[in-house]
Amino acid sequence: MTVDNGQLLSYLGLCRAASLCSFGHDAAKSSLRSGKARLCLLCEDASPRLAEEFIYLAEQARVPLHRLSLTAQDIKAATQYKAAVITVNDKGFAEKIAALM
Repeated sequence: MTVDNGQLLSYLGLCRAASLCSFGHDAAKSSLRSGKARLCLLCEDASPRLAEEFIYLAEQARVPLHRLSLTAQDIKAATQYKAAVITVNDKGFAEKIAALM
Protein backbone atom coordinates (compact mmCIF):
# COMPACT_ATOMS: atom_id res chain seq x y z
CA MET A 1 0.00 0.00 0.00
CA THR A 2 1.29 3.43 -0.92
CA VAL A 3 1.09 6.24 1.62
CA ASP A 4 -0.54 9.43 0.33
CA ASN A 5 1.95 11.93 1.73
CA GLY A 6 -0.22 14.89 0.69
CA GLN A 7 -3.16 13.61 2.70
CA LEU A 8 -0.89 12.71 5.61
CA LEU A 9 0.57 16.23 5.66
CA SER A 10 -2.94 17.70 5.51
CA TYR A 11 -3.98 15.72 8.58
CA LEU A 12 -0.83 16.73 10.42
CA GLY A 13 -1.52 20.37 9.57
CA LEU A 14 -5.07 20.08 10.92
CA CYS A 15 -3.81 18.28 14.00
CA ARG A 16 -1.27 21.04 14.65
CA ALA A 17 -3.89 23.77 14.14
CA ALA A 18 -6.04 22.04 16.75
CA SER A 19 -3.03 21.77 19.13
CA LEU A 20 -3.43 18.00 19.28
CA CYS A 21 0.15 16.97 18.54
CA SER A 22 3.63 17.45 19.98
CA PHE A 23 6.62 18.34 17.82
CA GLY A 24 10.26 17.70 18.60
CA HIS A 25 12.24 15.63 21.05
CA ASP A 26 11.26 17.14 24.38
CA ALA A 27 7.56 17.67 23.65
CA ALA A 28 7.12 14.22 22.10
CA LYS A 29 9.01 12.55 24.94
CA SER A 30 6.82 14.33 27.50
CA SER A 31 3.68 13.34 25.60
CA LEU A 32 4.71 9.67 25.56
CA ARG A 33 5.70 9.63 29.22
CA SER A 34 2.52 11.39 30.39
CA GLY A 35 0.25 9.00 28.49
CA LYS A 36 -1.18 11.68 26.17
CA ALA A 37 0.34 10.28 22.96
CA ARG A 38 -1.78 8.02 20.77
CA LEU A 39 0.66 7.71 17.86
CA CYS A 40 4.37 8.44 17.35
CA LEU A 41 5.79 9.38 13.95
CA LEU A 42 9.47 9.42 12.97
CA CYS A 43 10.70 11.22 9.87
CA GLU A 44 12.98 9.40 7.46
CA ASP A 45 15.84 11.75 8.32
CA ALA A 46 15.63 11.17 12.08
CA SER A 47 19.02 10.26 13.48
CA PRO A 48 19.60 6.62 14.46
CA ARG A 49 19.99 7.72 18.09
CA LEU A 50 16.66 9.60 18.06
CA ALA A 51 14.93 6.69 16.34
CA GLU A 52 16.29 4.19 18.86
CA GLU A 53 15.19 6.36 21.79
CA PHE A 54 11.65 6.83 20.48
CA ILE A 55 11.21 3.23 19.43
CA TYR A 56 11.98 2.34 23.05
CA LEU A 57 9.74 5.09 24.51
CA ALA A 58 6.81 4.21 22.26
CA GLU A 59 7.18 0.54 23.11
CA GLN A 60 7.19 1.34 26.84
CA ALA A 61 4.11 3.57 26.46
CA ARG A 62 2.43 0.97 24.20
CA VAL A 63 1.94 3.58 21.50
CA PRO A 64 2.18 2.65 17.80
CA LEU A 65 5.20 4.09 16.02
CA HIS A 66 5.48 4.63 12.28
CA ARG A 67 8.44 5.67 10.14
CA LEU A 68 7.45 8.29 7.59
CA SER A 69 8.74 8.67 4.06
CA LEU A 70 8.88 12.40 4.78
CA THR A 71 11.70 14.61 6.00
CA ALA A 72 11.58 17.11 8.85
CA GLN A 73 11.58 19.82 6.17
CA ASP A 74 8.44 18.30 4.59
CA ILE A 75 6.78 18.41 8.01
CA LYS A 76 7.79 22.06 8.42
CA ALA A 77 6.23 22.99 5.09
CA ALA A 78 2.87 21.61 6.27
CA THR A 79 2.89 22.53 9.96
CA GLN A 80 5.38 25.39 10.44
CA TYR A 81 7.34 23.17 12.87
CA LYS A 82 10.52 21.42 11.84
CA ALA A 83 10.73 18.21 13.80
CA ALA A 84 11.95 14.68 13.15
CA VAL A 85 9.60 13.20 15.75
CA ILE A 86 5.92 13.94 16.31
CA THR A 87 3.30 12.50 18.62
CA VAL A 88 -0.39 12.71 17.83
CA ASN A 89 -2.29 13.20 21.08
CA ASP A 90 -5.85 12.73 19.83
CA LYS A 91 -7.42 9.32 19.28
CA GLY A 92 -9.39 10.34 16.17
CA PHE A 93 -6.43 11.96 14.39
CA ALA A 94 -4.16 9.09 15.43
CA GLU A 95 -6.55 6.51 13.97
CA LYS A 96 -7.00 8.45 10.73
CA ILE A 97 -3.23 8.98 10.28
CA ALA A 98 -2.46 5.36 11.16
CA ALA A 99 -5.05 4.23 8.60
CA LEU A 100 -3.12 6.15 5.93
CA MET A 101 0.03 4.22 6.79
